[in-house]
Amino acid sequence: MTVLHDYHMHTKRCGHATGEVAEYIEVAKRKGLEEIGFSDHLPFVTHRDSQYTMDLNELPSYQKDIEEAKAQNKDLSIKIGIEADYMEDHTEKIKALIESYPYDFVIGSIHFMKQPYDVREKAKLAGEERMWAFDDPREKEKWENANVDAIYENYYRLLQGAALSGVYDIMGHIDLVKKFGHRPNADFTDLVKETGKILKESQTVIEINTSGLRKPVHEIYPSLEVLKVYASFDVPIVFGSDAHAPEDVGADFNLARDLALACGYTEYLVFEKRKVKKKVKL
Repeated sequence: MTVLHDYHMHTKRCGHATGEVAEYIEVAKRKGLEEIGFSDHLPFVTHRDSQYTMDLNELPSYQKDIEEAKAQNKDLSIKIGIEADYMEDHTEKIKALIESYPYDFVIGSIHFMKQPYDVREKAKLAGEERMWAFDDPREKEKWENANVDAIYENYYRLLQGAALSGVYDIMGHIDLVKKFGHRPNADFTDLVKETGKILKESQTVIEINTSGLRKPVHEIYPSLEVLKVYASFDVPIVFGSDAHAPEDVGADFNLARDLALACGYTEYLVFEKRKVKKKVKL
């Protein structure tokens, strides 16, 4: 048996992916998936940036397109999700925007942080310190002179803040900070344990995301070591390919299942209307 539910996929709407809704559905059917969930990027509440997210005026058509796809594809369960970046100073605005649409699940993610001191630029954006898209290949050079340990600590603190905010159902690619292969010198086990405790207490689900296998790190998010810690806190899981092209739907789910089993997981969750609908055996 394999994983039959993919809760993380993007269409061309988000500005850095390709493919139409119908193309993702076609691949999902071909691969024998039972359920898929679209999760294009929620618009930023601070500014417009079409290279990272949908525009605000696209949210109604995003909803409409997937509703129509559901009606036309009764042989496949299709869920409407959204991926929303955590911005610690704007959680109420993000929450309000999310709650204006009837999503089945909300994936929280950390893609931005304040630039570490030794790579900070003097440039300002809208009067605020510029945020660093630490996983964007176009900003990869900023890692060269950065304090990797400080970046990892900042990442996990943001992850904890996102879980505690109550805005998100699932936290996606929860060690994305490793994307380009940078590893900390310090031992972050205690911080990961602290994060696991917060995830459990806040009832936040985590995602096993296979897209890391297609990135420079060549490793699933999260790693075996990190996932073992979260499993020890009994933090529930879902699965996502993070497909940015139709052919990546359900990619490497056999490896993701093996990873989950190796960490002691025996089941994963299925969502509907932002509630856990059922548990599925691995």
